[in-house]
Amino acid sequence: MKYFKYLFGIEKKPRRGLLEAEWVVMGYLMLTLLLMLFTWTKLPDPEPMLWGRFRVVVSTLALWGVYRLVPCRFTMLCRVVLQLALLSWWYPDTFSLNRIFPNLDHHFAAFEQSIFGCQPALEFANQWTHPVWSELMYLGYSSYFLLISIVVVYYFIWRYEEFHRTVFIILTSFFVYYVVFVVLPVTGPQYYYLAAGLDNISQGVFPNVGDYFLTHDEMMKMPGYEDGWFYQIMVNAHSAGERPTAAFPSSHVGVTVILLLLAWRSKSRPLIWFVFTLFLLMCLATVYIRAHYVIDVFGGLLSAVIMYTTLHYICKYRRI
Repeated sequence: MKYFKYLFGIEKKPRRGLLEAEWVVMGYLMLTLLLMLFTWTKLPDPEPMLWGRFRVVVSTLALWGVYRLVPCRFTMLCRVVLQLALLSWWYPDTFSLNRIFPNLDHHFAAFEQSIFGCQPALEFANQWTHPVWSELMYLGYSSYFLLISIVVVYYFIWRYEEFHRTVFIILTSFFVYYVVFVVLPVTGPQYYYLAAGLDNISQGVFPNVGDYFLTHDEMMKMPGYEDGWFYQIMVNAHSAGERPTAAFPSSHVGVTVILLLLAWRSKSRPLIWFVFTLFLLMCLATVYIRAHYVIDVFGGLLSAVIMYTTLHYICKYRRI
């Protein structure tokens, strides 16, 4: 009965308009819609993209209407869950937009070579082949959305007064990264190495593939222990939603850093240690599975700290 009342008790001061996080989604929607209109003739298949945006608006307004009818924490949670779930739709959408621009991976791979004298994303998995190590890496990478869910649920149940701030920071971070991914078309090693040719990569030659990804989305076979449970989870996940996009900076690392900072703010030691452990695995896993260059990881770390600090200040100023 206590939990039922917590979830379904009518709020004394219900929120009237859209949530701050929902306004962020609408802002990103309008920004990308404007880009679509200017590049309409270059887009391979713009109609489904347009229709998808219409459905995002309708579903957002529909759940806002439900909340207005029954303003309780459960209907509020439904609004937030919708926007978090839609992230899996917005992610491949970045590929639909950025593939009309020339690919930039050759610059990133060459810079990586100049720093390390090799391609860590190519050597890492080749040197560390033990099944246990492989499964740890895929566990770390596949924990991404689990981490997001756990942090959001923690704040929803135990620190509801900061729930909206937490959701705003997480969702805004995602869409800031998505804007970068749209205007900075970098696919990452798992796509670029295949397009450029492994012989070229091993010899330190990084050809400009131009608009190759406008018509191709093939990726390298994932390294590691193929019979592993977490390996198979990632293979299925990549087959369902991975696209040659979103390499720099690593949003997996960046968002996980933000989740770690939110966990630190919660002062919950179990939550902090849980997120921190998977954060360490995430930093290694992004390079191990060849999703990112090492410089993408550092880009994710730096951008996350800047973004969290900025968004925290905005929340304090706007009293979110």
